[in-house]
Amino acid sequence: MIEFHKIDDTNPALAHSPMVRALEKTFAYMAEHGGIGLTPSKAFKRVFVHWAAREFDWPDHTEEDLFAVNKVLNEIDFGPLMDLHDVLIALKIGRHYKGQFKLTKAGQGLVGHAGGIFGIVTPFYLFEVNHARFSRFDDEPILGNWDVFLNVLNVETEDGATGADLRQVLFGEPDPTGGFDNVLSSLHIQVLRPLCWTGLLHMDRAKGFRSTEQSVFTKTPLWPAALRLETDCMVNGVPRQ
Repeated sequence: MIEFHKIDDTNPALAHSPMVRALEKTFAYMAEHGGIGLTPSKAFKRVFVHWAAREFDWPDHTEEDLFAVNKVLNEIDFGPLMDLHDVLIALKIGRHYKGQFKLTKAGQGLVGHAGGIFGIVTPFYLFEVNHARFSRFDDEPILGNWDVFLNVLNVETEDGATGADLRQVLFGEPDPTGGFDNVLSSLHIQVLRPLCWTGLLHMDRAKGFRSTEQSVFTKTPLWPAALRLETDCMVNGVPRQ
């Protein structure tokens, strides 16, 4: 059973969460502007998407990263923002109203409460969102269950582990003939990246074609603050002191 502990709003570990940081900035934007403008298809308007790209400074989705491949940005060009929009609607933290995105009463109650934002959004985002929509095939199933993933990662990423290490521990060695490793790709998109976006893991990204394989994943201080897992008694295979 995966257990999340309540985190105090002033806990400095929350600074490791790109998602919490982005939502706090979004709430502040809405307070200043009275809401977020929507396109006819109910996506966020470009003026907000451009603002978010600059202000969120999202890992691997910075303003520089995004504009390197797009002259203008629509919501669909900024994957993390799409996720946030969908999650806020699904959790009824925000709603569409007369061409604007507005906070609900429940959403207004989260303003200024970073720990509350993390506690509500993170479990839903990790366990309920279809992360496979960013895969090559959006109907790809999750490769296992979150209880196994989190307990294994709890031990393996204590001192840092590469994507290749984690792939080997969870699924064995890849096909030695080489080529695209769909298993590693799915592991990254459906498990490792969501954990990084919520702030539980940090990814020290390597460059090049095999970046996921060579990148190092390490638990942030938010991990032990938020999670209670069966493998907490283990660090690299020995009892935790």
